[in-house]
Amino acid sequence: MARPIVKPIFIRWWGISRFYANFVQKFNIAMAQHNELGKAGETAAIEYLEAKGYQIRHINWHRGHLELDIIAQTDDELVIVEVKTRSGDWELPEDAVNNTKIRRIISATDYYIKYFNIDLPVRFDIIAVIGKQPDFTIEHIEDAFYPPVNTYRR
Repeated sequence: MARPIVKPIFIRWWGISRFYANFVQKFNIAMAQHNELGKAGETAAIEYLEAKGYQIRHINWHRGHLELDIIAQTDDELVIVEVKTRSGDWELPEDAVNNTKIRRIISATDYYIKYFNIDLPVRFDIIAVIGKQPDFTIEHIEDAFYPPVNTYRR
């Protein structure tokens, strides 16, 4: 009985594995740079809000798969801030906040208010951070959206 040929299969498998490993490594590097820009944008947004007199309650608050970027408070209202950071000006950051994202923000806010037993009016803002660190341009859009009447999906 002849021995099965294993070497060509191993070489093909090894080639695919090396290709996949290189792809994943390049992808992770790109994601790391993207994440660093987002973190820098959130830091700039926090500094901006603190300079305007907001009290920061929580940053990146999670409840399951839901997340709120910044939860701040003024004297008379709770402010939920969605931060969108972009390195270029080809797309407006606030355009990334679509109806699905709004529903998720509303659901997370509902959990937050119930969990911490907060009895304040809520305002939803967007902070658009454009550019590269440290020369960010910050645009603060107050009352960027209101909770929809029906938050369920059709």
